[in-house]
Amino acid sequence: MTPMTSRRASPYLFLLDLLALLLFAGVGLLSHGQPLSLAGLARNVLPVLFVWVLLAPFLGTYRRPSWPNLLLTWALAFPAGLWLRQMVFFGSFGMGFWVFLGVAMGFSLLFLLGLRGLAKLLRLW
Repeated sequence: MTPMTSRRASPYLFLLDLLALLLFAGVGLLSHGQPLSLAGLARNVLPVLFVWVLLAPFLGTYRRPSWPNLLLTWALAFPAGLWLRQMVFFGSFGMGFWVFLGVAMGFSLLFLLGLRGLAKLLRLW
């Protein structure tokens, strides 16, 4: 992949990653019997997205897109974002949080890998 193609792919990849996070949050809301709302999506996605956007430039997530860069960004930003979400909404850090973190990490990764795989198939990356 040439540097020029890499630069053009970045906005598409960011939007696909954002879509993956929104889909993950939406499915999570619905699976817990909560309505799909802008407030619910924002509550669940914004903390993760905040950390993701802070880390991505330092990790080369979109400047040098690769599977390892995506996985590193996910492995750092997702748990930190969930920790931030828990802090903001005065949640506890008992066993329930750690179970939630494990399940959320697994399912979020499925959404991210699925949409990044689609980007590969469509030659957006």
